[in-house]
Amino acid sequence: MGERSTDTDDGPEYETDFRANPTEYDIGRGEEDVFKVEPYKSELLPLWSYKDEAAAEESAAAIYDQYEQYRANDEFPGMDMARKYLQMGYTRAMRYAKYPGGQKYEDGTEHDPEQWADPDKREAALVFESYWERVREDDIYQQAKERHREHTGEP
Repeated sequence: MGERSTDTDDGPEYETDFRANPTEYDIGRGEEDVFKVEPYKSELLPLWSYKDEAAAEESAAAIYDQYEQYRANDEFPGMDMARKYLQMGYTRAMRYAKYPGGQKYEDGTEHDPEQWADPDKREAALVFESYWERVREDDIYQQAKERHREHTGEP
């Protein structure tokens, strides 16, 4: 992946413009590098919110709209980053749904999950999950992902 820049306040970002250099993008695992890959981070992060079901619906729909723009432009890194933000909306909201205050650990010990510590966050998580699933199951996304892996040699 591109070279990292360490002069930002919120952690190292890659100096690479992944829109201009899409073959430098690594898919990675899960939500990896969601806060580091530009220009997509700057385009998607302001759209992301999981406060409650209404916020999640607005957020997930906006991220999905952005996904469709990336898809129309054949921008696989953007498509994949949108998928990551939808996935992250699900996982973060679900953490709050299962653990009071989203606190999974205390003093290094994992709490037992509750069902449901925050029902509003569970509803938010389900909204994100439905949009995340739409992206994962999109034939265009799957084909673009396969082409990207062939071009980059990424497994």
